[in-house]
Amino acid sequence: MADRVLVIDEGTTSTRAMLFDASGNVLASAQAELTQGYPGPGLVEHDAAEIWDKVLETCRAVIAQAGDADGIAAIGITNQRETVVFWDRETGEPLAPAIVWQDRRTADICRRLKEDGEEPGVRALSGLLLDPYFSGSKIGWALEHWPQLREAGTRLAIGTVESYLVHRLTGGLHISDATNASRTALMAIGSGGWDDGLCDLFRVPRRLLPEIVDSAGRFGETLPELFGRAIPICGLAGDQQAASIGQRCLTPGDTKATYGTGAFVLTHTGTTLPRSRHRLLGTVAWQLGGARSYALEGSVFVAGSLVKWLRDSLKLIESAAETEGLARSVTDNGGCYLVPALSGLGAPHWEPGAQGVIAGLGFATSRAHVVRAALESMAHQTYDLKAAFAADGFDWTTLRIDGGMAANDWIAQDLADMLDVPVERPAFIETTAVGAAMLAGLGCGLFGKLDEAATMRGAVDEFQPAANATLRDTRLAGWRKAVTAAIG
Repeated sequence: MADRVLVIDEGTTSTRAMLFDASGNVLASAQAELTQGYPGPGLVEHDAAEIWDKVLETCRAVIAQAGDADGIAAIGITNQRETVVFWDRETGEPLAPAIVWQDRRTADICRRLKEDGEEPGVRALSGLLLDPYFSGSKIGWALEHWPQLREAGTRLAIGTVESYLVHRLTGGLHISDATNASRTALMAIGSGGWDDGLCDLFRVPRRLLPEIVDSAGRFGETLPELFGRAIPICGLAGDQQAASIGQRCLTPGDTKATYGTGAFVLTHTGTTLPRSRHRLLGTVAWQLGGARSYALEGSVFVAGSLVKWLRDSLKLIESAAETEGLARSVTDNGGCYLVPALSGLGAPHWEPGAQGVIAGLGFATSRAHVVRAALESMAHQTYDLKAAFAADGFDWTTLRIDGGMAANDWIAQDLADMLDVPVERPAFIETTAVGAAMLAGLGCGLFGKLDEAATMRGAVDEFQPAANATLRDTRLAGWRKAVTAAIG
């Protein structure tokens, strides 16, 4: 009996394939780094052909480890959100670079739309703000500036990464699940469909967009020649929604934070469509049977990519593993604060023009102080989000964390100390893949409902707050001063 799930986790800096059993055990895995292109200031691109090649490479490696594909009941796909792919619907080949979620090329477009008073309408319909982070302005820009897209005519297909992968895996299916569609600023999240007014605002022809579908179900099958047999695709979700599901955030009030390339906090709000008064985002948590559950979200653009920057650009460290020891080697940050606005500031500030700041430097400042300040910025940014969530009526009583940075015990404890709430970390921190496996298992019938699939999360570690209030207040005061400098 086929009772295993193959997950494709297509992230910003790497592509991973993992094979799970129904209990959440990882039976095989493979990972490949993904090249990011920076053709100019504020520009971030991917080669969608490379994305496809890495997906095939990792999936085939996992299937080879398993022996064959016969035991695989379904495929689940989770992906970097907001990144847009443009491809030929006849050949599947990309027609232009993929514009990555971090890209800021449409900042001026978004600013003009704000000045024209368009943001309240966009927010009411999509749950999102006018920011270059989201897909709609990216698509409109590309259609205006890349003539090959206009020349493609009816052959042009546009979608987020999961949409592109499904098209290539199946040989032509053009769909997008509701969680990814809700990140484009083109979907009315209350009704669940593409909105003509939003499409017109961003100058995106609706005919180029995929059909919006559930997050779990039998969507189609892979071409037999790809993996030795046709495998049903049964689960689709953006990476942050998948992580929330993998963290068992299934009850209103449940909150998770993922510390990957960026950091993203989602609080489940149930069937209540969230309306934030403090610049948080409303988003679809999942859609099953045409019914949507929602979440309130805060997005931080730079998290794990900050450590990569310390390593590759500043040469302060040789590996991410060094950071915990360096942070522990000093008793405090020495008055040093690092605001990682390397791609502007996300929630709750939403300042695309903000620039990174290292404040409080002196002759006594050491490499360890700067690295510690970088790690502390994770808790500081998360604290700002917690305050905004609380002001919107969704304060946190516990925070469930995951992602690559969450493996750092110092960061986990610092979060508990600065937020003054218990922090839970699952033993297996790749909860994005777990969530995609849960959805695929539900879609193919391994589970009867999402609650049953939640056993895949496994055991957790807990970190209790231990810092005193004076220390917390001192750090936050220094942080607020540094943020003001970054924005100003």
